[in-house]
Amino acid sequence: MKKHDVNAIENVRRIENFETNEMNGYCMELTHAVYPHDEVHGKYCTIEEYIDCPPEDVYRYLAQTRSLAEWTYSLRDMKPTDKKNLFEFKDMIGDDTLCFCETKVNSDAMTVDYHCAWDQGEHLWMIYLMRVVPAQQVLNKPGSVVLWTNCHHPFYDKNPYPQTAPAKRPVWVGDFWTMFYAGHWVEMQNLKHILEYRHKNKLPMFDASWLKDSELTASKPDGSEKTDVVCA
Repeated sequence: MKKHDVNAIENVRRIENFETNEMNGYCMELTHAVYPHDEVHGKYCTIEEYIDCPPEDVYRYLAQTRSLAEWTYSLRDMKPTDKKNLFEFKDMIGDDTLCFCETKVNSDAMTVDYHCAWDQGEHLWMIYLMRVVPAQQVLNKPGSVVLWTNCHHPFYDKNPYPQTAPAKRPVWVGDFWTMFYAGHWVEMQNLKHILEYRHKNKLPMFDASWLKDSELTASKPDGSEKTDVVCA
């Protein structure tokens, strides 16, 4: 297996090796079988997972904005924008949809917050809140516990910026809210299996070429500058 052929890692599901129709069916099956109605239709979506990989490595990987093009199901082709720390992806589940992201980190607490939005980068209202917890502290064993929360922002119910959307796109990101638990679980499994594979095989957590994007300064969630961790 090639070092960065993540599609060949067992149990990794990405749009390249798991088509959209397969993903939709799988998420619907998971949603009906695993998650109760009040959670699926609630205001918060929180999942968690144990990863057999040192917490510092998990945090450093997540702090790289480019990692989203690897462990998420459909974000690809990251490019810089004219705004410092703001990057543009293609979201492959939305046809010609662009997704903008700014990553805010705190290395002391090992939090990584992805501030995102479809179509425009001025108002980043889709906030993906992640925290890496040393498993030794909470489970008494090596590795990491990753916590991931999204809140149901009102904009999920109605696109606030319809003028920025592709003209013929049939879906809005909020249409997928009821499958967020299942979809995020799939992506969390991607994260788990990618990092566990690399840790087990003593491979780098990410390609050194990612650091070419990393001359930008990451921001802590409180807005202060943080220079010990790169976010691109």
